[in-house]
Amino acid sequence: MSVISLFVILDEKVKIMMTSMKPLDWLLLITLSFIWGGSFYYAEIALREVTPLVVVWGRVGGAALILLLLLRLMGQALPRNIKVWCAFFVMGLLNNVVPFTLIVWGQTEITSSLTSIFNATTPLFTIILAQFLTHDEKIGRSKVFGLLVGFIGVILMVGFDALDGISATLWAQIAVLVAAVSYGCAAIWGRRFKDINPMVTATGQVVSSSLVMTPIALIYGFPNGYFVPSGEVLFAIGFMAFFCTVVAYILYFRILTTSGATNLMLVTFLIPLSAILLGTLLLGERITLDQLSGMILILLALLIVDGRMLRNKRLKTIG
Repeated sequence: MSVISLFVILDEKVKIMMTSMKPLDWLLLITLSFIWGGSFYYAEIALREVTPLVVVWGRVGGAALILLLLLRLMGQALPRNIKVWCAFFVMGLLNNVVPFTLIVWGQTEITSSLTSIFNATTPLFTIILAQFLTHDEKIGRSKVFGLLVGFIGVILMVGFDALDGISATLWAQIAVLVAAVSYGCAAIWGRRFKDINPMVTATGQVVSSSLVMTPIALIYGFPNGYFVPSGEVLFAIGFMAFFCTVVAYILYFRILTTSGATNLMLVTFLIPLSAILLGTLLLGERITLDQLSGMILILLALLIVDGRMLRNKRLKTIG
């Protein structure tokens, strides 16, 4: 074997260490997709009685109270550094306030299926942003190809019927796309918290978000006056606060720390898949051929983006 081949192999092994996800990270990513998959459904329930601002406020405010209690029980303390709190506020805006509000408002105009399609553009925006804003998550041809395959898989799985009437709801679509860009920015911004406990980071983020949302929701979120929503709506908001925010963001920052922003955003490909699987397992819904084909494309895309299988094959060829 030549010296050049040896250097190629060493370079490939370094890339594998830097970009491949561990089995535990994949398990956490899949778990996160199932949790966030339920957020679209419960948001639709909550929107039957309350405005988007109240939905977002209830979600982040409830999550903040729960996380503060859990943090106290664990004997953990929030940092007192003003720079860290400024970073928390930016993270809260990028990861909660802006995308939550835009997505929930978008769901008042478009279906949750179409919302999930636009939300699945998040990894595409993330790799573009990472190209310019990071030094260790650069775009490769295989990663771009994998993301495009995954996006096609999402459209195929959700169904082309979700695209009907797409031109009539332009602003709602733009809102969800802006939310996807915001998520991508948040994933990159959140890399700075890698040395902070994920529980502390999650708490700081949602506390900051709730401080921003409270005055906005109280002033603009109750156009018809204050009232107590039904038990079903309160349960929906509570579910989003605890599972879709508290549990989800603990997993989020754990994956972000170990696997990077681009890999983390693959969760948006898995969310529609998770929703369909939950419907099949819990509600007895049947999987169509298009859905099965979309699932296969998404799984193929994840293998391509992960790159481990392709690199191992390349290393064997070199050897």
